[in-house]
Amino acid sequence: MENRRTHGLRVVLVPPPFQGHITPMLQLGSILHSRGFSITIAHTEFNPPCSCNHPEFFFLPLADNLSGYDTSFWNLLEVISVINVNCKAPLQQYLVQMMEKLEPHDKVCCIIYDTIMHFTDAVANHLNLPSIILRTTSASNVLAWDAIPRLQEGGYISLQESLANELVPELYPLRFKDLPYQKPSKVVLQFTADLNKVRSSAAIVWNTMDFLEHSSLSQLQQQYQIPNFSIGPMHKTAPISTTSLLKEDNSCLAWLDKQAPNTVIYVSLGSLAMVDKKELAEMAWGLANSDQPFLWVVRPGLVDGSEASNQFLELFQGFKERIRGRGLVVKWAPQKEVLAHSAVGGFLSHCGWNSTLESICEGVPMICRPCFSDQLVNARYLIHVWKVGLEMDPVLERGGIQRAIRSLMVEKEGEEMRQRAIDMGQKIKRCVQKGGSSYNSLNDLEEFILSWSS
Repeated sequence: MENRRTHGLRVVLVPPPFQGHITPMLQLGSILHSRGFSITIAHTEFNPPCSCNHPEFFFLPLADNLSGYDTSFWNLLEVISVINVNCKAPLQQYLVQMMEKLEPHDKVCCIIYDTIMHFTDAVANHLNLPSIILRTTSASNVLAWDAIPRLQEGGYISLQESLANELVPELYPLRFKDLPYQKPSKVVLQFTADLNKVRSSAAIVWNTMDFLEHSSLSQLQQQYQIPNFSIGPMHKTAPISTTSLLKEDNSCLAWLDKQAPNTVIYVSLGSLAMVDKKELAEMAWGLANSDQPFLWVVRPGLVDGSEASNQFLELFQGFKERIRGRGLVVKWAPQKEVLAHSAVGGFLSHCGWNSTLESICEGVPMICRPCFSDQLVNARYLIHVWKVGLEMDPVLERGGIQRAIRSLMVEKEGEEMRQRAIDMGQKIKRCVQKGGSSYNSLNDLEEFILSWSS
């Protein structure tokens, strides 16, 4: 049914070209579209979302001049810097043209941008358009980044390694080794400064829940002094089907149908993390020796950036015979559907924020193997605060992997953790139902956007 109040109102969304950031932005677009707003996705030419999966959106490719550029994982900060320089003029020119061609009853009411794409704020200012920030990490992670100037001034950053297991002042429960930055360079510090500025944005949207991060959200509300809308988990309210940049192998769902309830350990280190061949071998044999059914995502680029990462498994003599009928390896999986499947009883994860939300929503406890950045913060909360995550040695070693899987999947510790995860999933479900905190916050966000439509 058409919403007359939002008819003719267009929201422009600006995501960066990374899976973990594109996913929540497309989910937000889907939510707003379901409420009657027209949606434009302004995206880089590099690593674009698949427009064929989202016919309800209008997609605008922004010339980023990254062709021939080193866009590998190790050069991401430079890529982000180049995008923020090169995409500003194309976005501004397009919006000017679009606003000139709008019908009298149509209007661009605001721009919502991922904080990584901070050039958007200057464009919005130039065109006198309101802007809103979408934060795609946990609120607790943002507090950790915000603490850098204070920790530098106190001399803690230079001592970070020797203080690894000590609690960070005013950032409980984080230890120094849980901070999303280890010995940050000047480039990282500048990136952080750009990331944390609210600039002239009128509000912040969070893909989190008030009950889960109440203390962190309260501190950030006090700090930023602009409206904050906690509307997560967005994947539970977005009508959208898929947001994946890689082709999902849906055949794994039929394989899961043949497995007993809560017996399968799902393994995925996300869309950016990498391991070397030795670490891949340790993961392979840890899974094989666990004697537990498993679904393992070995995506292109996982092993030292190789596009043929899954082929390295052929080198492990006896591995395929050892796991036959018990393990399935795929290049990429429909993760939300996998975690919602009754056969899945645990998730060995890098602890990215999307993966964290998707897992706890379905009551699936986690084995935490964070790789970098906010994953370290998320893992600490999963293990120490929410108690739905099992700590694993960051050094990938087959014995440790085997023990962690057995602890989670067959021992009492894992059973208790699973029950806590199920209870947490129920709380999250209530958040997005009518009268819940995220439900109410989403209504408030809609009203906030509509306040600019007159």
